[in-house]
Amino acid sequence: MEYILSVPEIVQSLPTGWTQWAGAIGGAILVGLTGVLPLWVVPEKLGGRPSGPGNDDNLKYLLAFAVGGLLGDVFLHLLPETYQHMIDAGDEAGAGTIGVSVLTGILTFLVLEKVLELSNPETNEELREKENKKIVGYLNLLANCTDNLLHGLAVGTSFLSSFRLGVTTTAAILLHEIPHEFGDFAILLKSGFDRWEAAKAQMSTALVGLMGALLALAFENNNDLETLLMYILPFTAGGFLNIALVSVVPEL
Repeated sequence: MEYILSVPEIVQSLPTGWTQWAGAIGGAILVGLTGVLPLWVVPEKLGGRPSGPGNDDNLKYLLAFAVGGLLGDVFLHLLPETYQHMIDAGDEAGAGTIGVSVLTGILTFLVLEKVLELSNPETNEELREKENKKIVGYLNLLANCTDNLLHGLAVGTSFLSSFRLGVTTTAAILLHEIPHEFGDFAILLKSGFDRWEAAKAQMSTALVGLMGALLALAFENNNDLETLLMYILPFTAGGFLNIALVSVVPEL
């Protein structure tokens, strides 16, 4: 594939606008489809009800993997990319903005979780606890929406530059997104989702990635995207930090 994309005659014969749109949309869909992989790979007994002691232990291992995936996404992807955008823009005062955005993400997800728990009208204590457990899953899906939006923007902007860069970027996103999806699947199972509900929820967040790719194609000025990313990247990092360290680690 890389050889084909590097042949000038082939690249020049492709309609630029058509390849940009087809590549960006195809890449975003491919990244989104990783959300169903855990449904086929994770053993069915982990999503079964009721869960036994052995299943709970296996789920805890998967949750520990999820924590590592979320923290890896924060410190090896989201924050480095944010600081790289700041350096490229020559914004020396941007470090303070990044810090504020991370704290805003942490506090937003923390406050949102507590507000949703307190506003639950269910009076039955057992049902109330069961419904409150799902809140962490919903918050994780919300954070995934912003993360998938970023992936869509990355795929779209890379295909705008060149088809070859778009393919490379899509492959790189797939390599780090696949383990992330397994962690998200574990969090949803722990939150009370069954296997099919978890898979459908992950697929629904993938639509936001497609929207991000279309948004990138619609933007004519990449500077607008750079400004947007300076706020979304650290905010998402803050959300993942809250979910990993406040919501998931205590369950281990």
